[in-house]
Amino acid sequence: MTPQDLRNIDVIENSIKHIKNFINFDDISTKLAGLKVKSEAPDFWDNSESAVKIMKEIDRIKTLLDPVEYLEKTLKDMQGMIELAELESDESLIKELSDELQKLAEKSVSLQIESILSDKHDAANCFIEINAGAGGTEAQDWAEMLARMYARWSEKKGYSLEITDKNDGDEAGVKSITMHIKGNKAYGWLKKESGVHRLVRISPFDSNARRHTSFASVFVSPEIDQEIEIEINDSDLRIDVYRASGAGGQHVNKTESAVRITHIPSGIVTASQIDRSQHRNREIAMNMLKSKLYAMKLKEQEDAANANTNKTDIAWGNQIRSYVLQPYQMVKDTRTGVEKGNAAAVLDGEIQEFLEAAVANC
Repeated sequence: MTPQDLRNIDVIENSIKHIKNFINFDDISTKLAGLKVKSEAPDFWDNSESAVKIMKEIDRIKTLLDPVEYLEKTLKDMQGMIELAELESDESLIKELSDELQKLAEKSVSLQIESILSDKHDAANCFIEINAGAGGTEAQDWAEMLARMYARWSEKKGYSLEITDKNDGDEAGVKSITMHIKGNKAYGWLKKESGVHRLVRISPFDSNARRHTSFASVFVSPEIDQEIEIEINDSDLRIDVYRASGAGGQHVNKTESAVRITHIPSGIVTASQIDRSQHRNREIAMNMLKSKLYAMKLKEQEDAANANTNKTDIAWGNQIRSYVLQPYQMVKDTRTGVEKGNAAAVLDGEIQEFLEAAVANC
């Protein structure tokens, strides 16, 4: 093996060690074995509520153990194949296996970072709401660019995404948009994206080709489990129904199927126009409201001084990330210091490096 191969093996073994320590590998392996014994009992499903909870816990623990088992097995297999290739002096196979070992080392680092996402709701789906700041068409176009960035990232991750509510801009872009992103650890990866995002560019809407600065806010909340009870008084709600807008099926602008819910005490507004059924849209909007209220509760526990993310001004000085397209190209996260010169790639969904840095700094 080359010195580089040995370094890559060290990286992988260190990643395995760190993941095991972080997730308490031995303890949760023992717990999983006990839960599996319970699930195999003849009367296991007699109490369906308890059975469902146990099966969910089994799945949760498996997602924590799977990366370790994958890295250990793959590393062992690759070491064996490299030794055989060296015995046979197969240089082309040795080179191919060395390249694969390098990729495994890089993946092991990502899996090590991902293992940090073990908080209660990190594995959940999430809602991501984007609101344009002041600035009219410029800011509205920027909000839509951000929505596309997250949609492209979701696509690359193999997640599914649907737009639950969208308020189109006056000339271009969107005033606001809410997306439901479904995939393992969607919330864990995106939760640190909440905040103000700043764009600097030559405006395509300015006939004098002047440079403009635009802002948009992002708020991410977990799709909470139905078992979590969020107390909401009916008297605290204002519920409006209206006709769905935007491109879509024949029901658009013909039936009052869209639902908007305002939570008066907090000022939170959620809406859904994704379904033809008003009842279903109300259910979706209520789910989003509960998720946002719960996200605020989590934020209060994390940092009482910044309890309500929605109160952050969508303006200069509050941004968590800046995207500069002119006079040079640079995307910089103000919290982690991560920079990327290829702004076009970032806006096309290449944001994993920013997300990993944010997670590592949790």
